[in-house]
Formats: sequence, structure tokens, C-alpha cells
Amino acid sequence: MGCRKSQKEERQQALRRYIHKNPFATDEELAEKFKVSVPTIRLDRLGLGIPEVRERIMKMAHEARSQVRGVRPEELVGEIVDLQPKIMGISILEITPEMLVQPANVCRGYYLFAQAHSLALATVGAEVVLTNSARVRYKRPVYEGERVIARAVIKVVKGINYLISVYSRVDNEVVFKGQYIISTPGGVSGGGDD
Repeated sequence: MGCRKSQKEERQQALRRYIHKNPFATDEELAEKFKVSVPTIRLDRLGLGIPEVRERIMKMAHEARSQVRGVRPEELVGEIVDLQPKIMGISILEITPEMLVQPANVCRGYYLFAQAHSLALATVGAEVVLTNSARVRYKRPVYEGERVIARAVIKVVKGINYLISVYSRVDNEVVFKGQYIISTPGGVSGGGDD
């Protein structure tokens, strides 16, 4: 019996660490990762006081929303769930039927672009931001029901210019890549307005 308890404790410790690093993991994904049933994962989470994925995302989104600058809420595509201005940001986009090209049932590319672009703008953390350039690649089609997690990282800052890389993934597969040069006002040349 003691052996079972220690396996459970080890699993719960590993679960806590894994969720800390992967807060968007669903109970189903966790069950697959830890090779246990979904009810077992739910019991482990409850025992550890870890809320379900929706509650974790809502809490993170509420905290991140208060830090958004330069982009109005209605301009954001996707839900920003983590934001460290001038460093990085993460957003989630759930693909719904109205986002699809019919009859192919594939997400329209501009949703992926807009998610990454609005996240890049928010990551700069300035009140006014302008897009100077964007270089994007669509790696594979995205389908209804998939959850796209975009992560933006500021790679280089030169004066008023920020080079931001955005990788959007479904599960662990990259579906979209973007590089944006975003500027803050004052001496911006050739920038588009956002």
C-alpha cells in the first residue's frame, strides 16, 4: 500500500510541475501524459487545489488584460493569457465555425495573422504602436475546434523599433510563424498605422 501512495505522491508532484510549465493543458492531455484516467487527473488536481484549465486561463487572462497597452480590447484577436510588456506574451484562439472557409472547413488565415499581430502589438507595452513590417508563414491548415496558442517574444530592441517573433501552435505543432517590426511614435519611417 505504501508503494502505491508514493507513486501517487510522485505523480502529483510531477503534475504540479507540469501544469506550472504548461498551464493550458487539459485534463485529457494530462491523462495521456501521465498514463492515467481523466477522473484520476481530476482527483489529483482537486487534491492539489489546482483549478481546471478554463479557470486557470480565465485567471491568467484577467491578470494579463490589465497590462495591455496600445491595442483596444475590440482589436485583440484571441485571449491574452500572459503578458510581460517589453518581454513576451501568450494568447489563445479557439477556432469556431464562423472563422472557417467553406466548404474546406479550414480557418481563414487572417485570424491567425490577427492573433499574432495583435499579440505582438500588445507585447511592446506602449500606448501607441505602429507596424513597420510583417513577415509571416502559414505552416499548416487549422481546423474547427483546434486551440491555437500564440507566443510572442521580443527579440531585439533598437531605439524605437522592436523585432518580435510569434510562433502559433496547435498542441506542439507550429501552424503559423510571424516576425513583426513594431515601432513606438517618434521618427517612425514607412510605418503602417494600427
